[in-house]
Amino acid sequence: MNDTALQQLDYHHILETVASFAYTDRAKETIRMSKPTLNKKQIERMLHEVDEAGRILAINSSVPIHSLDDMTTYLEQAKKGLYLQPSQLQRVMSFLEHCRKLKRYMRDKVAVAPTVATYVQSIEDMGDTEDEMARSLRHGQIDDHATPELANIRRHLRIKRAEVKEKAEAMCRSKKLASYLQENIVVEKNGRFTIPIKKQYRSKVSGTVIDTSSSGATVFMEPKEVGALYEQLDDLLAAESYEVETILYTLTASVLAIEKELHLAMDIMHHYDVLFAKAKYGRSIDGVIPALNDDYTIHLDDARHPLLGEQAVPLSLKLGIRERALIITGPNTGGKTVTLKTVGLLTLMAQTGLMIPAGPKTSLHVFQKLFVDIGDGQSIEQNLSTFSSRLTNIIHILERADDQTLVLVDELGSGTDPNEGMALAQVLLEQLFAKGATILATTHYRELKSLSKTHEGFLNGSMEFDVATLQPTYRLLLGETGNSQAFDIAFTLGLHPELIHRAQQLTGDQLGESRYTTTKDLDSTQRLRYERQLRTSNHIRTKGKAKKAPIPQFNQGDNVTVSPHGAIGRL
Repeated sequence: MNDTALQQLDYHHILETVASFAYTDRAKETIRMSKPTLNKKQIERMLHEVDEAGRILAINSSVPIHSLDDMTTYLEQAKKGLYLQPSQLQRVMSFLEHCRKLKRYMRDKVAVAPTVATYVQSIEDMGDTEDEMARSLRHGQIDDHATPELANIRRHLRIKRAEVKEKAEAMCRSKKLASYLQENIVVEKNGRFTIPIKKQYRSKVSGTVIDTSSSGATVFMEPKEVGALYEQLDDLLAAESYEVETILYTLTASVLAIEKELHLAMDIMHHYDVLFAKAKYGRSIDGVIPALNDDYTIHLDDARHPLLGEQAVPLSLKLGIRERALIITGPNTGGKTVTLKTVGLLTLMAQTGLMIPAGPKTSLHVFQKLFVDIGDGQSIEQNLSTFSSRLTNIIHILERADDQTLVLVDELGSGTDPNEGMALAQVLLEQLFAKGATILATTHYRELKSLSKTHEGFLNGSMEFDVATLQPTYRLLLGETGNSQAFDIAFTLGLHPELIHRAQQLTGDQLGESRYTTTKDLDSTQRLRYERQLRTSNHIRTKGKAKKAPIPQFNQGDNVTVSPHGAIGRL
């Protein structure tokens, strides 16, 4: 599948939407990098997985997927001999917990998803490592009771810290320092207990300045007596740090010991994340699993373009080995291009293992190539460079097309002289068909509308237009030929049938007898309908306008011009 086709069919827009349902960054990126698969068995396996994942979600939509984006980084860090920080170990423990929950979650889903639910069985039991971490970690920190040694050290630390604080508070109450104090409180600065001393009395107090207030009027000092106790506290803090590092190294070693099991668990978790993102997307569009066939059939049953939401009009069509070239006609903005894009995009989605918004009878062929030539919305008739570019693209398609190719062409041959463009379009369609390609093409050329009569395997289709409302319905009618509807619109707006018939003659319309004739030839029902339409049209044109002033009467003696010969006379 070439990138141009993927871009013109908004394939990457679909992938971005699917990625939004994934939980991890790794899964989101995997989905964004997806490409249509060409192997039918692989596609069937992917669709089967998505189908089972959808059944699981129907039972319980809360799948315990873990954000494992940092796990590989943690393992690489550990292999370099660096211990993992408590917060990192906490995430590893959370991952192990989710692995355990995922296994429990899938345990009762085997009946509805016998394939998908069993993948989790490949995750090894890592409960011992999880339990060891649970005993040692609490709220992202090493727990006091991780080891007996740490519990003893921290108990002495609490005692010593209370002793230090009590000493600082006693000095605040001392009459000796009362006149030097800015406030009679103990303030902790940089982990040290200090007392606030007025700046001018700094030299009166023995100790160390730990900090200064923003105004500079106060210095926060650690009295010498408090500092002596801190030496004992520092020894305990050093012992605590050593014991914590020992615990961290031990836990990191435990993580490295299950590195292989972790990588396998991460791969399975990642696969589940991608799979359930696809299934959630499928449920969001009310999608179905399309059947795949080997007989070149494209059978769409009430299919909808997934990017149009509720505005999408269902599309039903069937092409196969007998009729594999569909020529679509109809008015501008009538839905012809959307029809092409719907067929192409749903084909790409199915070959990516995605559910598609369609009915249960939908069946698609697995094409090895998909080529698209859709205009960019410019005025092609006035842009020769655009015509040349598109013709180059068509030649490129023609050189590569075969019986495993789906070709979507919008307004083939437009942008040049109509006669030459029509001739080129017919030759190109004939050659693509001869090479075995499945073709959907839109056109305004009347000659191409009759290909189904002269070429076996070609089928006409037209986009329905509601003449009563002057609006397209966006419904595809197979086996029918459409047109620009200019004559129908003119008739509805009240243009006289004889004038419309004359315009039809000027176009050289040879497609059959004109349904626009004189009012004399209309039956009573048709004539009444026309007259009613004419009155309605006149009413619409005159509604809201001011009444014109009455034409003044002629007076005797006025000079007048007499029709039809323009003779001048006098009343």
